[in-house]
Amino acid sequence: MKVSVLQENLAHGLSVVSRAVSPRSTLPVLGNILVASDEGRLRLSATNLELGITCWIGAKIEEDGSTTVPARTFTDLISTLPPNQVSMDLNVRTQTMNVRCGTSNTDLKCIDAQEFPPMPTPDLEEGLEINVTDLREMIQQVVFATSTDEARPILTGVLLTIEDDKITFASADGFRLSVRKAVLSSPLSKPIQAVIPARALSELARITSASLGSNGSESSDKVTMLMPAQSGRVIFRTPNIELATQIIEGTFPDYEQIIPRGHQTRTVLSTDAFLKACKQAEIFAREGTLIARVSITPGGELQPGTVEISGQSEETGSNQTIIDASIEGPPILIAFNVRFMREVLDVIKTPNVALETSTDTSPGVIRPVGQKDFLHVIMPMHLGN
Repeated sequence: MKVSVLQENLAHGLSVVSRAVSPRSTLPVLGNILVASDEGRLRLSATNLELGITCWIGAKIEEDGSTTVPARTFTDLISTLPPNQVSMDLNVRTQTMNVRCGTSNTDLKCIDAQEFPPMPTPDLEEGLEINVTDLREMIQQVVFATSTDEARPILTGVLLTIEDDKITFASADGFRLSVRKAVLSSPLSKPIQAVIPARALSELARITSASLGSNGSESSDKVTMLMPAQSGRVIFRTPNIELATQIIEGTFPDYEQIIPRGHQTRTVLSTDAFLKACKQAEIFAREGTLIARVSITPGGELQPGTVEISGQSEETGSNQTIIDASIEGPPILIAFNVRFMREVLDVIKTPNVALETSTDTSPGVIRPVGQKDFLHVIMPMHLGN
């Protein structure tokens, strides 16, 4: 293999795939990145057997070939090189790759590419196209509500459901539920349901937002999603990047039963003001049980309703913030986990948000005002005294 590539493009490609490198594995090759020529481009691949990421970058291919390079060593080296052409020349017999750039000359000990696990070769014509901006927003509005408890692995993933032209992402951790829906540009012939690891979706959102094409321009605005039959995995593909992940086996809880069918009090307030109030309350509540008290008081004929968000700690003190709001229904005092509140408000883009409540022991529902494609259910906390 003999190739030359711009240092900037190579560094970017390595940053994309390196997150899939296995940090600890009994297979040394999983700590390496596959470097291979592929139809006039350079292909970089990494996998930990559960998650695999591939990135294609523009390169001048003088001789085809492939090898695997130590991920951390190679990535650190390339990041220190000047923004010039990087020349790579592989000695197949010794599996040593010579890397030259400017005055830098390095010999890297590699592992034969034949030892690297085979990456999927999907048929893109069978895939489903999704707008990349919509997909990123959907991911961001659900992944934060997944569980980190490996004792219930099904809740560490996001339930993906596609039926006709409707796509739904849902996540839950036992204390909250996020549901985001969207409409596809074309209907699907047969329904799909799968639980995708949250980490894989987070990586997908990251690499598509940071992705540049091989010529330095933004890559495609579409992501092709494929679920090869009997493979147990789902693949997301853009022209320059591919992410493949294992699907989580098991049955996702029937989340529709968790969503309240009605409410007694509906409170509409500024998303930004609500978020800032929660951040202030969290400064104090994080020292203890993360409880934020939310006191909702309807207004009269001449005065608006108010919402008071408060957090306190025996060690550091207390904070109260009062926000004007439009309130329909009776007053209520309810408590929520303030970090959960802050995380959901962080992913809502509309100027105003609605909080629907019934009793202090019933779940609250948060919805963006003016958008019907997202809802978040949050369980209340015990008010104590």
